[in-house]
Amino acid sequence: MRTLILMVIDFFYRPFAKLMPLQTFRYLACGGGNTAMDIFLYFICYNFVLHQRTVYLPFLTISAHIAALFMSLAITFPTGFLLSKYIVFSDSNLRGRVQLMRYFMLVGICICLNYGFMKLFVEQFHIYPTIAKILTTIFVVGFSYLTQKKFTFKVKMPVE
Repeated sequence: MRTLILMVIDFFYRPFAKLMPLQTFRYLACGGGNTAMDIFLYFICYNFVLHQRTVYLPFLTISAHIAALFMSLAITFPTGFLLSKYIVFSDSNLRGRVQLMRYFMLVGICICLNYGFMKLFVEQFHIYPTIAKILTTIFVVGFSYLTQKKFTFKVKMPVE
């Protein structure tokens, strides 16, 4: 599966080769696909699973736009990690469990950023939730790429 994904992405990279490094293109392709799936799942969860209704749990009440955020994340967390580990940052020599823990921490920070931006855009600026999700994603993706490249999947230099 990895070979097939790399063949497809690398085939489409040729016209962009002078504009950006291969790793950046792979990140955009994998991250873009995962993000598109996240937005699609968010839309489905918000509109058709939750029917735009607040979720009442025994000790917690969650607004529909926030509940949909966590529902879509349940799918896109594992797919995002696997794509990053095996397609985008496959040259990282950190142990897999270290990568997973760092990725988990990064996603935790991204959840907080998503939550904060969604609350701000929907409840303060009164932006439609799906549009707010797209705007939020733009901010979070930039932060995520830099963090993954420099921290989560970094390449450790060998000790001499």
